[in-house]
Amino acid sequence: MGSNLHVVPYGNGWDVIHEGARYAESHHATQQAAISAATALARRKKVDLLVHAPDGSVRTFGCNVGPDLSAIAG
Repeated sequence: MGSNLHVVPYGNGWDVIHEGARYAESHHATQQAAISAATALARRKKVDLLVHAPDGSVRTFGCNVGPDLSAIAG
């Protein structure tokens, strides 16, 4: 398990960055594009995703990035 991922405003766009990292994993023009990329990465790495608002405050946490269980018959 790695460190959590954050979607944060940066410059004229949005960065996907690991908690405590110096550099972003990726940079995106829109928040939605950053969230899509971060969600996929968080699922692969099995970490939580924190999405920040333009003012830097945390808007959402978790984002249900755990494994997709909908395909499992129960």
